[in-house]
Amino acid sequence: MLASSKTIGEKSTTLLVWTAATFIAIPFCWLVGDLLWHGWHHLSLNFVLAVPQNAGREGGIGPILVSTGLIVGVCMAVALPIGVGAALFLSEYTPHDQVSGRLVRGSLDVLAGVPSIIFGLFGNAFFCQTLELGFSILSGGLTLACMVLPILIRTVEESFRAIARDQRLSAAALGLSKKCSIQYILLPAAIPGILVGSILGLGRAMAETAALIFTSGYVDRMPTSLLDSGRALSIHIYDLAMNVAGGNPNAYATALVLVGLLMMINLIASRIAEQWTTKNQLPT
Repeated sequence: MLASSKTIGEKSTTLLVWTAATFIAIPFCWLVGDLLWHGWHHLSLNFVLAVPQNAGREGGIGPILVSTGLIVGVCMAVALPIGVGAALFLSEYTPHDQVSGRLVRGSLDVLAGVPSIIFGLFGNAFFCQTLELGFSILSGGLTLACMVLPILIRTVEESFRAIARDQRLSAAALGLSKKCSIQYILLPAAIPGILVGSILGLGRAMAETAALIFTSGYVDRMPTSLLDSGRALSIHIYDLAMNVAGGNPNAYATALVLVGLLMMINLIASRIAEQWTTKNQLPT
């Protein structure tokens, strides 16, 4: 009787898990299928490389891709070192129950939930006006860095805390300094978590619209420097869908490119993390 009840419970749990996974997969497949259905016929190499024409109804997204890459590059170049450093400070130099540590973590959790439009207004007031960077790729990238830092720091901090305490004790027993322990033990072990945090931040940065409208601007020409205004893919999609009559076909194609880039980045990062974990796994 007990074995029968256990079997029924296991089957019920398995059914619930598969049901939850299905409810997650269906919207994703529906979204990608809709993008493919409406955007695939307009997608080509020329579309990816060409310059937008006729308010985006014709031509391609070449300058848009370059601007997006520069904005995201500035964002991650600023956020990654600061995020990893802050995560190291919180995990290795601040006791979990210390008041300052709890205050910083609470602040990060609040910032992670702040609407992106607020970051956009802050970026416009501080980077565009106070620092006089104007509507530029640099302003947009720095604003996005402020947005992704809370997610990045908390994710990387948890990856450091997940490292077994025995590794820290072994390093101390060997007489390694704190710097050497971090450089040769903790950082290599936390690489998968750092990649996860980077991908989460990168996904939010590439899909952001509201913050960039107030900081990087709308200009769709090819940027020549970081101080030029640049239109991101997400803003281009919004503009074509909402403000340009007859822009829906190119909006779908641009959205398909954006989703494809995000999926490709996720796959590459997952592959790198898997290879890194396999390479650095201790023999049993």
